[in-house]
Amino acid sequence: MAEPPATGCLFCAIVAGATPAHVVASDGATVAFLDIRPVFPGHVLLVPRDHHETLADLPPALVGPLFDAAQRLARAVEAALDADGTFVAMNNRVSQSVPHLHVHIVPRRRKDGLRGFFWPRQRYAGDAEMAATAARIRAAVGPTAVE
Repeated sequence: MAEPPATGCLFCAIVAGATPAHVVASDGATVAFLDIRPVFPGHVLLVPRDHHETLADLPPALVGPLFDAAQRLARAVEAALDADGTFVAMNNRVSQSVPHLHVHIVPRRRKDGLRGFFWPRQRYAGDAEMAATAARIRAAVGPTAVE
């Protein structure tokens, strides 16, 4: 069941054509357009046409179409911009400037100045902490977590 456009959602307005954007691709399930504040030129945002705030909210039937489009766009951005690769990411709630699910596809070049992720890495206190954390996540995923 399609979600109605969210009132005041910038990305719903772009999908509807009410707000202009530099659209680079669209299909029945998704729309992709240039980010107005790119990490690098060619930074694309891919959104589902229907309003869903996070990946957890996305209906299972739309997961495949969203990631099929992300894969096509990652290839296209790399080819069109002669990039060495791409950074593909999404935020869920924290650091999500527009509360409409969106995938960032950012062209990357070796030595482009972007270092790994945008936050410092940490270490587990030891294998016991790592095992306990993994067990908590497996329990939350349910019986099909590891087969």
